Amino acid sequence: MISKEKKQEIIKDLADKLSRQKTVIFSDHTGLKVNQVQNLRWQLREEKIDYQVAKKTLIDLAFKKAGFDKIKIKGLPGQIALIFGYEDEILPAKILYNFSRENESLRILAGLVNGEYLEEKAIIGLAKLPSRQELLARLIGNVSAPLSGLINVLQGNLIKLVNLFKNLKLET
Repeated sequence: MISKEKKQEIIKDLADKLSRQKTVIFSDHTGLKVNQVQNLRWQLREEKIDYQVAKKTLIDLAFKKAGFDKIKIKGLPGQIALIFGYEDEILPAKILYNFSRENESLRILAGLVNGEYLEEKAIIGLAKLPSRQELLARLIGNVSAPLSGLINVLQGNLIKLVNLFKNLKLET
């Protein structure tokens, strides 16, 4: 049994993480083996994403303390793990989704993205989106494509002009 002081410390830690997060994903890790959980934690830690397991009652108290009064974890099934993303809103969902495809015991339940509560399908939809870097690369490609075409057209005319001058020089 956890002491009252330890419970207060867990609630304070969770509330602190909730106040700094951009994304929190709730997952059910029932049935995962220890080495699978360690592998998941390692993947998340590489991206500076926190993974924390706590009792539902303590999680609910932490949400209340952090100002998310309407969110109740007690109704979610299984043993709850919270995944906190502080920098990227989509990356935690991507990592969890990819991990859950390899390990069927892990189940994404719901989450918070920028303070908005999202159900499982919405989180999985986020996970399937291209990454920020991919989207930026596509945007740059779409913006630069017309410019590249214009440059090629203008270059073609310049090359024809240079060839014309060469031919004129050769004839004289």
